[in-house]
Amino acid sequence: MLNALLLVPAITGLLAFLVRWKPVLHALLLATAVSHAGLTVRLWGGPAVADWGGWLQLDPAGMLFLSITSLLFLAAAIYGVSYLRGECRLYPAGHQAVFVGCLLVFLATMTLVCLSQHLGLLWVAIEATTLASAPLIYFHRSSRSLEATWKYLVICSVGIALALLGTFFLSIAANPIEGTLILADLVAGGGVLLAPWLKMAFVFFLVGYGTKVGLAPLHTWLPDAHSEAPAMVSCLLSGALLNNAFLGILRLRQVCGAAGLATFGQGSLIGMGLLSMTVAAVFIVGQTDFKRLLAYSSVEHMGILALGFGLGGLGTVGALFHAINHSLGKGLLFLTAGNILEGYHTKTIAEVRGVRRLLPASGLLWVLGFLALTGAPPSGAFLSELMVAGAAFQNGHPFVGLAFLGLLTVVFVGMARPFLEMAGGEPPAELAAKKPVESGLRVLPVGLLWLGIVTLGWYVPPALQHLLRQAAALLGG
Repeated sequence: MLNALLLVPAITGLLAFLVRWKPVLHALLLATAVSHAGLTVRLWGGPAVADWGGWLQLDPAGMLFLSITSLLFLAAAIYGVSYLRGECRLYPAGHQAVFVGCLLVFLATMTLVCLSQHLGLLWVAIEATTLASAPLIYFHRSSRSLEATWKYLVICSVGIALALLGTFFLSIAANPIEGTLILADLVAGGGVLLAPWLKMAFVFFLVGYGTKVGLAPLHTWLPDAHSEAPAMVSCLLSGALLNNAFLGILRLRQVCGAAGLATFGQGSLIGMGLLSMTVAAVFIVGQTDFKRLLAYSSVEHMGILALGFGLGGLGTVGALFHAINHSLGKGLLFLTAGNILEGYHTKTIAEVRGVRRLLPASGLLWVLGFLALTGAPPSGAFLSELMVAGAAFQNGHPFVGLAFLGLLTVVFVGMARPFLEMAGGEPPAELAAKKPVESGLRVLPVGLLWLGIVTLGWYVPPALQHLLRQAAALLGG
């Protein structure tokens, strides 16, 4: 089963590079997304599955992030078929073949991240996500997208290089158990690991993988890449890739916990979390580009995850739950932003007015998505942020809790103005005269994502509750 999860998107991705008939490319993309989602659903509720000598295993944390990735990819694929048939129909088949091929290989690499139990293989998988996704950012081949692609490659490669150094330090720390990098062996032998080298490994993991996560001050690639990529790519970069990169940090947290160093690095996570939220709040207020606004929102939400994991206990549960809510909300908003960009042909907030009149469904989802993502009840984000805030006060960090709530308020106010101004008012006369028609394939997945995040605000399925408890226990919550 694990082999199929990896091989299906990898093989179809390689095949896509050879296809020159657009309908076949689109069918290949959609069929792979449906197959991957179906395989993921079949693994729900089952025991952990091991393969390849323990190098691949689906534990609760991996299952959670794999499910998020698969769900978002399915939504992005449905949206993407309409996108490629519509706005990008004039692109040559070869151009679309490279895009679809890289998209499917990107899914395979993110799947490998979720399954990797060997921390060396995990490093390879996270590096592979960078290489697979870079051409996706450059899809429109403009000067801005080229700059964003190079910035993404250079900055993330530096971060990944630091994570590799951390992996070497981890191998030295594991000398008493023959230098193994298999997670189960490291956890079982945690008591004999060399603590100084393990601490150094964690620092390099946090800085290295934190660069890929987009934690401030290592986030500088993220606003450009997320804002220049096509909508479905931005959805996957923000909603899936950032989570997967965070998994690299969390895996070493498991090892530190087994070695009696559970509290080591908590202060760093809390500090980077608050710094990320602060930086995001500063750039969100007064932002003039609505896709960059969403990108800085991703920095904020990665800060919330870092803060929750740093607080531990209830904060870990809240952070895991927030990862789900952020992915659903950010996927919703980036896909809706793609509809708005196609309708208005600009990303400048001041030039977009009357979305509710010009694009009724997208305008409604734009406002509802903003409310859901920023934690307005009864959304799931409200509950997850409440858990993180509760953990701060329960664990004796009242000032952290107050700072967290204050920053959430600033971000809400900063995002409210542009979202409401874009949705309200009258659209430009020349655009209103054209009476654009919204594609059902580009509205349906967005609506389902909104339904998911709102449902989680008042009902969390028992199976998901169980998985969250298992994952939190694994990660120290």
